[in-house]
Amino acid sequence: MATIGFIGLGNMGGPMARNLVKAGHQLKAFDLSEKAVAGLVEAGAMRAATARDAARGVEFVVTMLPAGDHVRSVYLGEGGLIAAADKGTLFIDSSTIDVPSARETIAAAEAAGMDMVDAPVSGGVGGAEAGTLTFMVGGTPDAFARARPLLEKMGKNIFHAGAAGNGQVAKVCNNMILGISMIGVSEAFVLGEKLGLDAQTLFDISSTASGQCWSMTSYCPVPGPVPTSPANRGYAPGFTAAMMLKDLRLAQDASRTARTPTPLGAQAAQLYALMEAAGEENLDFSGVIKLIRGEI
Repeated sequence: MATIGFIGLGNMGGPMARNLVKAGHQLKAFDLSEKAVAGLVEAGAMRAATARDAARGVEFVVTMLPAGDHVRSVYLGEGGLIAAADKGTLFIDSSTIDVPSARETIAAAEAAGMDMVDAPVSGGVGGAEAGTLTFMVGGTPDAFARARPLLEKMGKNIFHAGAAGNGQVAKVCNNMILGISMIGVSEAFVLGEKLGLDAQTLFDISSTASGQCWSMTSYCPVPGPVPTSPANRGYAPGFTAAMMLKDLRLAQDASRTARTPTPLGAQAAQLYALMEAAGEENLDFSGVIKLIRGEI
């Protein structure tokens, strides 16, 4: 079994770390939240005093952090993880961040004699708890091969997306599709309601016709047709509107860098920004239907 430092024990990182402990790995856990660390220690992990401490004397370091600024500050410089870790350590950053930050950090790790991959995830808190996440991994083939056995303890679908940073590219492209499609499904259901079409009837038709998509059949934004969707729990989040907005803004940053227009992605970001402005960013992202109905 491997020795692993795990840094970032939030809604996603905590369950991911627990799955590594369940698989028999030895974990050194660190988070700014003492409560989060205590929960992992109770599950069988060791407590790390600092992020640097979590990176010492381990074979792997996994990080799950909020943004690119956090990743750079934790990894880079004399006080960072790269300087603290033993030569040959493999770093796995599962944060969803901007592509330049991912590539800069991986380049610094490789210059110091380390392997590193960017490995953002899809699947939400439910997927993290169940160990069924999808990992989109950027980095060298050798680094990906080293990371894969650990990722398989936390996820079900593990994809090598190519060179450093390409995991982040895949993540923002995927979530841009998701954000746009959820808005389209929501608009269609609201239009159907206004014109007297029952939501279940529209679902039964469109879920087997050309309008079928994941946002409809797995995460339908109206109560009833998909019992497991957040619409049946008052839009309690599996994936918040705030997180969707973060990813859509990252996609817009990437589109500007690539000089590639994404007008529907830009419009989707504006709609989720309206949810944020209304103080409803902690609803599930499928709650955008409330905005379209005029309820927000």
